[in-house]
Amino acid sequence: MACVLEAPLRMSVLSEVTASSRHYVDRLFDLDPQKVLQGVMCSSKPLIFYIPFYSSDFLKCALTAFCKVSIHVRDMKNAVIGNNKQKANLIVLGAVPRLLYLLQQETSSTELRTECAVVLGSLAMGTENNVKSLLDCHIIPALLQGLLSPDLKFIEACLRCLRTIFISPVTPEDLLYTDATVISHLMALLSRSRYTQEYICQIFSHCCKGPDHQTILFNHGAVQNIAHLLVSTSYKVRMQALKCFSVLAFENPQVSMTLVNVSVDGELLPQIFVKMLQRDKPIEMQLTSAKCLTSMCRAGAIRTDDSCIVLKTLPCLVRMCSKERLLEERVEGAETLAYLIETDVELQRIASITDHLIVMLADYFKYPSSVSAITDIKRLDHDLKHAHELRQAAFKLYASLGANDEDIRKKIIETENMMDRIVNGLSESSIKVRLAAVRCLHSLSRSVQQLRTSFQDHAVWKPLMKVLQNAPNEILIVASSTLCNLLLEFSPSKEPILESGAIELLCSLTQSENLALRVNGIWALMNMAFQAEQKIKSDILRGLSTEQLFQLLSDSDVNVLMKTLGLLRNLLSTRPHIDHIMSTHGKQIMQAVTLILEGEHNIEVKEQTLCILANIADGTTAKELIMTNDDILQKIKYYMSHSNAKLQLAAMFCISNLIWNEEEGSQERQDKLRDMGIVDILHKLSQSSDPNLCDKAKTALQQYLA
Repeated sequence: MACVLEAPLRMSVLSEVTASSRHYVDRLFDLDPQKVLQGVMCSSKPLIFYIPFYSSDFLKCALTAFCKVSIHVRDMKNAVIGNNKQKANLIVLGAVPRLLYLLQQETSSTELRTECAVVLGSLAMGTENNVKSLLDCHIIPALLQGLLSPDLKFIEACLRCLRTIFISPVTPEDLLYTDATVISHLMALLSRSRYTQEYICQIFSHCCKGPDHQTILFNHGAVQNIAHLLVSTSYKVRMQALKCFSVLAFENPQVSMTLVNVSVDGELLPQIFVKMLQRDKPIEMQLTSAKCLTSMCRAGAIRTDDSCIVLKTLPCLVRMCSKERLLEERVEGAETLAYLIETDVELQRIASITDHLIVMLADYFKYPSSVSAITDIKRLDHDLKHAHELRQAAFKLYASLGANDEDIRKKIIETENMMDRIVNGLSESSIKVRLAAVRCLHSLSRSVQQLRTSFQDHAVWKPLMKVLQNAPNEILIVASSTLCNLLLEFSPSKEPILESGAIELLCSLTQSENLALRVNGIWALMNMAFQAEQKIKSDILRGLSTEQLFQLLSDSDVNVLMKTLGLLRNLLSTRPHIDHIMSTHGKQIMQAVTLILEGEHNIEVKEQTLCILANIADGTTAKELIMTNDDILQKIKYYMSHSNAKLQLAAMFCISNLIWNEEEGSQERQDKLRDMGIVDILHKLSQSSDPNLCDKAKTALQQYLA
């Protein structure tokens, strides 16, 4: 086995190595190298351990020596407890490879192997650099191998060390899943003792990061093997089992649907979770139980109007937001509550009137607290660590609360300095806070009243445009969605946004590889074009370019296609604008319309395309592009007789605009369409059972009779 120590680390720490540190490591090598290891080399080169074939007499000698080493390891264990400097020194001096060597030797006594695992676990409790050094020495495979031992104490020591390593942020979770047999073996070890139960559940909860990990654990029977641990006599076991379920069920319908039907000692798991929500239970247990029930509710396993959600889970999470709770508890409570109510209007209303939640959340922005005395330095440090998290959680919860109800949005905005806080949040250094602030702004921007008042008073469009200039995609997606709302025709922000160069920015978004950004870019342009001046419409077409417009119309995503058609429909409104645009882009637009009507598209796409033709037909000169295109006329005729009433009606609008007899050239157009058989179709449609089709056909026929 080889372990390479990086030179910079060796040099930086060696200057502080104490004599006692050397002494502990030297005693690990107390055995006569000629008689025991025959080939252990320790120099400036990497430490390499070579194990030759041993005679039986030699092994007896070695076993006696290992007993002495066991005493040395105990001394080392006592020396490193709570001493990070000593831990770092021992790692640099080569203790880790030697400890791993002794741990893996079958000739080592079980007591020695157990002590080695304990010392390694203590080293892992130091700094992140310590954990990195242990990982570099391939400690995880060695410890996993140790789990095959029949000795329970040794297994527990290995699991304790594994737990410490896996909860470190520098340890890749996937290391647990590289060998398919590991999870099965861990499941089997759950029954060995309360310590194996505690450590294994903790390992699972920290290493379950996403649907792939959830599926692996679920398929290995995690639900069935862990469920009974919720009623363990050990609080630590119950708590770790609960945490395990909270990560297994998160955004996972399969796990959630399974959990809702599992019973332990005749009691269903949701009932057990509700008992753990009670006020007399530890806060950690209340919060984690609420997270389990929240995930099950969001997955559809529990109804949103179920009493366990409305009367238990939601009130519990609101309690967690109060001033009496620790800052980290308030953060977790607010974020979980935001997730619970995010998509349900009634839960949003209930939460908004529970314990003055909206006002309570305003306190989240008051950290760090003002400090006047030196004795409060520790409190200031604590507040600073959690200040960003508190603001992020508050913004998230406000966003969920105001997602649908106008009255709730009004209450949020009327909360002290709320708009100023959002504006400040948009420029925070923390990406997570900026994202949460944008989400909150997006939620509130759904209010017509607030767009006209508070949003204008605080000129929120300015910091929003700044956010859009240079931000990660996750922020850009929400910020561009918000911009879509600010560009609606009744929004006072629309004009200054246009003047700030938004067209160029939005046109660039339509070229993004990210689907959501393409949709938002074209959606914002569609809103911008609604009832806009001709100059703005021309600027949009110029900014997009014909090539990009065709690219969007051929996009594989139906949302992009629909929004692009919506943009074209808004561009082609009012006769002067229609005629102007068709005079410059008519050929390309007609070509695009033809391709869509001939393609395999859904009813909504073709209806929107026919509506564009109806707008073109309303132009003074533009309608000639239709009348001189026999292919397009035949397509309109075809859709007049289509089985879908929406397409028939859209085609009828085209015909009505073409034959309107108050316009110049109407007689010639009527004659041509009569020769095509359009009048016969109109007579049939005038007898339709659909009142809209019937009325529209009769109105069109009157143009021939006038």
